[in-house]
Amino acid sequence: MEPQLQEIREQQKAAWNKFSPGWKKWDFEILNFMQPFANEIIALINPKGSEVILDVAAGTGEPGLSIASMLSGGKVVITDLAHDMLTIARENAIRKEVSNVEFHACDVSELPFPDNTFDAISCRMGFMFFPDMLLAAKEMFRVLKSGGKIAIAVWSVPEKNFWVTAIGGTINRNMQLPPTAPEAPGMFRCSRPGLMMDIFSQAGFKHISEKEVIGKLNCGTTDVYWNMMTEIAAPFVAALSNADDAMKEKIKHEVYNLINERYPEGNVIIDGDALVIYGEK
Repeated sequence: MEPQLQEIREQQKAAWNKFSPGWKKWDFEILNFMQPFANEIIALINPKGSEVILDVAAGTGEPGLSIASMLSGGKVVITDLAHDMLTIARENAIRKEVSNVEFHACDVSELPFPDNTFDAISCRMGFMFFPDMLLAAKEMFRVLKSGGKIAIAVWSVPEKNFWVTAIGGTINRNMQLPPTAPEAPGMFRCSRPGLMMDIFSQAGFKHISEKEVIGKLNCGTTDVYWNMMTEIAAPFVAALSNADDAMKEKIKHEVYNLINERYPEGNVIIDGDALVIYGEK
């Protein structure tokens, strides 16, 4: 991997480790939000029997733990870049009494597994952060068995993800942050329809498909939304850390107004729109 991409990887690892307590705190809400995407991934790879399945960028353990619970004699290898996220995944496995799992902290671009190891691969909301997405797809292709299945989820366009843009757009507007390059790792890097299908095709996958899926982030109140987003989202926290108190208060006030205008009854349940891409080796 090129030095600049290695630098991005190390920065990401540090950020995910740093924010792992927030992900642990909000795990229930996030998993409920992500459930429709996980369900679609699971339906596509159809885990069963003694299959060996790889879950990449699993964070706190899903959908890997759910997949493992569906296997009889098989197992799931759960990977993530951040050790501290995998610590939470291990705790969740113990709590859910899921024992047919292994955990590996590793980089998707250098998977520590032999060729043709896995029957299927899942990856929920990881691809847009991989420094080199084609290299990641090729690595997944390499470790997948012939005839194996892969299903991933990535965020769709900003216009369909108000849960991100409500705070992100307000921060950018007030702090006049320079726009990130379209090819740089970020939330909406994979949002263009067909982009991930093209990458899958370049990596060697066939029978590729793409489907739009909607989840709902149930915050309940604007306070919960603000607290959650400022405890799990590294880019927003980093930006706010560079703002003075007056600017922070202004941004918070404007975000609250945006949320309250859209949900005047106070029941804050925000749609999240994703693309689920499928392929076979």
